[in-house]
Amino acid sequence: MSRLSKKSPSVCTDCPLSNSEIYRKISLMRQILSSSFGPKGRLKQLHNNVGGHVITTSTSSVLLQAVPSSEPLLKLITASILNHVSRFSDCGLFTGILCFSLIHQARESGLRGSVAIEVYRQILGMCTSYLNQEDCSCKVKIDYTSSQSLVTLAHTVISSKPACMLTERELQHVSTLTVQAFLLSVPCNSPEKVCLGRTVTVPIEGQPVLDSVVFPGLLVEAPEMLSLTNVDKLSVGLRLVLFNVSLSGDLAGLGEGTVEVQPGADPESDVLEQLLKLGEQAVKENVVVFACQKVIHPVLQHYLRRHNVVVIERLGVTQVEPILQMTGAQPVSTFYCPIPPGAYGQVKGVTVKQFGSKQMLHLLPVGESVVCTMVLCHRNETMLSELRVACGKAERVLRLTLREPSALLGGGCTETHLAAHIRHKSLEGGAESACAVGCSQAEYLLGTRAFCCSLESVARALEHEGGECLIDLSHAHRWTVPRDEATRGRWGGVASACGCGLLENRPGLDWTPLNCRYLEFPPAGVSRTSTAKPRLLDSFTAKLNALQVAVETANLVLDIRYIIQDVN
Repeated sequence: MSRLSKKSPSVCTDCPLSNSEIYRKISLMRQILSSSFGPKGRLKQLHNNVGGHVITTSTSSVLLQAVPSSEPLLKLITASILNHVSRFSDCGLFTGILCFSLIHQARESGLRGSVAIEVYRQILGMCTSYLNQEDCSCKVKIDYTSSQSLVTLAHTVISSKPACMLTERELQHVSTLTVQAFLLSVPCNSPEKVCLGRTVTVPIEGQPVLDSVVFPGLLVEAPEMLSLTNVDKLSVGLRLVLFNVSLSGDLAGLGEGTVEVQPGADPESDVLEQLLKLGEQAVKENVVVFACQKVIHPVLQHYLRRHNVVVIERLGVTQVEPILQMTGAQPVSTFYCPIPPGAYGQVKGVTVKQFGSKQMLHLLPVGESVVCTMVLCHRNETMLSELRVACGKAERVLRLTLREPSALLGGGCTETHLAAHIRHKSLEGGAESACAVGCSQAEYLLGTRAFCCSLESVARALEHEGGECLIDLSHAHRWTVPRDEATRGRWGGVASACGCGLLENRPGLDWTPLNCRYLEFPPAGVSRTSTAKPRLLDSFTAKLNALQVAVETANLVLDIRYIIQDVN
């Protein structure tokens, strides 16, 4: 009984956002995310205090999973961001920065939480309505007759990960490969339901980035003792069989249960005999590729190789599904029965590819295939890991364009343009909107300013060199000016183009700093006849959902009155 301790009562925190320690943690997380944002974001090096792998990243999904927090509010916000990223892959940092900024602005403005929530909700509807309009000035249609907009979209995602350490030439090469892999995964002729394929990524450490390449079909680790002469002899229309059970011959691989052994019987020999019968059937039925998800008995391997059969074992789960999809094979789950006729798949051929010291077996598809392999090369493990994550996100962003063939202007221009649009609309119909929300017009305009300042804070977070972020008073795009010019209060050194690259600097443009108040104006769109193309594009679907998640999560946090924690 001496080991028993009295149960402690739960701890209740009233008005958590008024608690200085909780708010300090929220502000710190906001600073971490803001400093990681964009192509020039600062990298974070993460290491567990009990040891383990050192992670260098600025990617939200990696960062947030590696920085655990015991604070319930931070757990809630982190879970919302990670849930968004798991579904849409992109705009995780945008979600976090905007959410924290909305909370900060509501607190600093002195607005009652209930009023801020209603105003934020009303303005969110205004934003989504505007972004979904066909004539939205910060939305660009994806042109599938040219790959330029797709490459720009992929380029924007990958360039936003500075830990990839890519030169401009390498960045363009990898962006083009990502688009190529995406297009290979989209079926050309699908009469009924469209089933997208998949891209398998093979990382190669120590090779130049420009050695990265995309192959139709699948690359797997070349088995040991592979006879290159035998591979060269392979022809078109080859049979493949794949087992998803162990063929090692061990009794432990038979599963749970009791094995009864008759006197004088040799279980190992009986199992090996059964395995060899499978091998004989495979050779007799002209199987050329014999694959297994687990281990294959050495004697069976020797028998198959002697009959010019390519043996592949220890296939990962990420490789099994693409093989089945590409070849049409059905996995065989037992070796006690003959291989059923419907289990065989087909490959067009088998070749060997060499990447540095790594030898890969290339399984070529029969006809059009929606399975391809992207071989990603980089100079070291950290850069390669980040590049692999970035390319995976870029490909999923490209897939989102199949649902909604649109993109938003990048480089912070969508945020500044949207903020200017909201300020103008709120000024026009402020009294009516305030009445609908149930607050005074002054409170409504205060909430609107908080929302717009939050959007602009996302655009300002892209600047990490001490320069000044500006907004032009015609189109409401984001511009930058170097630190030296900014300290003198002169705009003569404004960049030659806006953040997204759609507008060029020209005489007659007026600017004002993003952190200053300016007279409301209706932001003009770029002429439809203009031949200029944006250099940075963001995913429309991902950013629209990120905007909704950020506002809804901020409203949820603002609405929390008590936090009750069990400390036992």
